[in-house]
Amino acid sequence: MAEALKTVISQSTECPVCLSTFTDPKILSCSHTFCKTCLDNLLECHGNCQIRCPVCRAVTQVPNKDVGKLQVNLALKSLIEDMEGHPQICTNCKSNDKPHSVVYCQDCGNYLCTSCLNTHSQWEGFIDHDVIAMSEISSGKVSVRKYRKCRKHLKEDEGCFCSSCRRFTCFRCVVMEHTGEGHKVIEGAAYEDKHMKGIEELKSKVDKKQSCFQKYIDFIDEQTKSVDNAKKQCTSDINKAYDDAVRHLTEKRESLLREVKETTEGAEKELESMKTTTKKYINQLTTMAEMVTNKIKIPLDMDTLAAHDTLCEELREVFDQKDPDYEQPKKSGIKGKSVNFERNAGVDELGLGKIVNVVERNVALTTNKTFDEKDVSLYTNKIVNVKNVSLPAMSSMNVMVSTPDGRMAVGCSTGGIVIFSPDGQLQQTVLKDVKIDGVGFLSDGRCVVIDTSNIITLYTPEYTQLNVMFKTLSRDKGWYSDLTVDGDDLIYVSYRKACKIQVFQASGGQAVREIPCNGYELRQITSYHGSLITSSVDTIRLIDKQGAVQHKLKKPGSFLYAAVSQWNTILIAAVKPGEGLVSIDEYTNELRHIRNLVNDYKIEKHWVCWYYYYLQQYRSGEIAVCPRDSLYIFRLK
Repeated sequence: MAEALKTVISQSTECPVCLSTFTDPKILSCSHTFCKTCLDNLLECHGNCQIRCPVCRAVTQVPNKDVGKLQVNLALKSLIEDMEGHPQICTNCKSNDKPHSVVYCQDCGNYLCTSCLNTHSQWEGFIDHDVIAMSEISSGKVSVRKYRKCRKHLKEDEGCFCSSCRRFTCFRCVVMEHTGEGHKVIEGAAYEDKHMKGIEELKSKVDKKQSCFQKYIDFIDEQTKSVDNAKKQCTSDINKAYDDAVRHLTEKRESLLREVKETTEGAEKELESMKTTTKKYINQLTTMAEMVTNKIKIPLDMDTLAAHDTLCEELREVFDQKDPDYEQPKKSGIKGKSVNFERNAGVDELGLGKIVNVVERNVALTTNKTFDEKDVSLYTNKIVNVKNVSLPAMSSMNVMVSTPDGRMAVGCSTGGIVIFSPDGQLQQTVLKDVKIDGVGFLSDGRCVVIDTSNIITLYTPEYTQLNVMFKTLSRDKGWYSDLTVDGDDLIYVSYRKACKIQVFQASGGQAVREIPCNGYELRQITSYHGSLITSSVDTIRLIDKQGAVQHKLKKPGSFLYAAVSQWNTILIAAVKPGEGLVSIDEYTNELRHIRNLVNDYKIEKHWVCWYYYYLQQYRSGEIAVCPRDSLYIFRLK
């Protein structure tokens, strides 16, 4: 009886999670006890400040995420220490003064002293039994297969398992308690075999899942490496150009390097974040699998079974996560690798060069290649915020154009050019006494202005007037005018009444040639890669330098305005008259639609006159729409 009682006590000192004798036992708020290490692992898997009990699933809050602060089960800890202080005695000897055991028989389930071992070894039926030395057991090298005793019938082994009640039981308990309807009893060994097969199958799936996500991490590493190589190559090119230039270009060089870093850092951070998330998932799988897939010990009592059922369920939940999506690191890799340095040659050689994004999308748009919808998804923008800035001269906006340093200049018919930063700050007001009709900038920073009398004036980058004269049409002959400058520093002036465009050189004088625009009225013009974009009420036309229409886009019922994007595509704003709803879309160089950027944004105080709107994009990406008295800045992501 004493030995059986000792066996029952020994069973009560095993942790339901790790199936080993408790080490540093901690009590949860539901009164169940577990090893501190097991609770640490559970807390790490859940990634928060609470633990769900594996037995009853009650939640316990862990102070400061420190399991060590939970209450210690002092009574259980004392019992375990007392048991460890007494050597295991022989369970086969009949005398009261039993000697210490030297081996344990896995098949008999008995601890044997030297004398009993000799007798045991001579019995023919016991020759093949698995005998383990106590020194190996105490060292932790091997674990023993213990025979659990029934708590009601202390001399009976729990050799049966009721799958309905989810518990092991002895034969007497089966007869008395588990023979009715709803009870399904099988041999304990059969349950153990089935349980082990289930664990092995789950472990195999975990191994495959870990391998799958490890490949995903390897792919992320490849993308990170390619982005890093692009950054290194670009940095090397910039340094070489800098070494060939004069020392006073240090500020320009540092600006370029900073731009490269900012461009690639975003992609690197995205890839690193994906990698960190995936590693965390693998660690979670590993930790939970180690707690569940113990190949030697089998959960045998109700608490242990409940704990392992819970852990297996949680492991399956984690395991059911979808396999990694390689498109995300691929997109980040494409974005990071698109950075490239273009060095200036000839003109402005001392300016070093500029950073450009050589993405496949840009190639497709400028060479008429087929544009893949997957590529479109890489550049789908959403509005982050819209800023409405009031113009200092109310109801007088006549033109809007991007400045050489990436700001936005708004020309006013009452006089002056007001210049805004991308965040909407008014930074400068120039030419306050000049009534502006059109503005452009030459490659060297000089400003070209046409006023409300159709007189062109040339200014220095500091807005000092230069003594250069241009022979333009008068207001009576040409009526309202607009102005744009192309990459060759040719100045194009359109006349609404005359329906033609005059072309001037920056040196002034008479027009070097004229471009007829028969059949439609010119309102706004924009230079675009050897062509011109014209706006007239509801129609956008792309014309060549002889006036031939190459492509046309018409939207009846809307007023249209065009601008060139930072990607060298064409942006078109459509305003619904009478409603003040603005939509902005992006088009190819053939005026084929790519995507919508802004959809039906309400202008607070809209103007019915269609020509009182202008559209431009900042170099930094913000899109500016300027009605008569306000500047709307759309920041996209």
